[in-house]
Amino acid sequence: MTSSQTTAAPTGLRAWTPAQRFALVFGAVYLVVAVTGFALTGFSDFAGHHSHTLLIFAVNPLHNTIHLVLAIAWLAAAPRHSAARVVNLVIGVVLGLVTVLGFFGVLGTLGMSGLADPDNFLHLITATLALYFGSVAAGTPAGSQSSVSAR
Repeated sequence: MTSSQTTAAPTGLRAWTPAQRFALVFGAVYLVVAVTGFALTGFSDFAGHHSHTLLIFAVNPLHNTIHLVLAIAWLAAAPRHSAARVVNLVIGVVLGLVTVLGFFGVLGTLGMSGLADPDNFLHLITATLALYFGSVAAGTPAGSQSSVSAR
């Protein structure tokens, strides 16, 4: 006896791929961090080396602006799988580069002070996750066929 089961395709956020969910969550987190950073630093001394501390992380208005740009990119890309995947990859590569430059102390204008700066480790983790959700764990949109067929 065979029975045919029909299941409705997931809708709304449940239909989103891991790449899209990651973009949405990290976009929201970076937006909160940017707004909180601006509330702490204001807009004066934009790229100054005197930075404020948000929890254990150094921030200044330039750093906050970059967080805001990343948040907008992730949030804008989140509704479309292909856009979320590409933005995750691009941001992952950029933050990877920022991590390397930060470890060498090149990013003093962002308030980062070198090897042991907590920002470097946060950027490394974020870069790794963004690359992961932009590639290996990006998923496929609901309703699309995978290139590998199940046997």
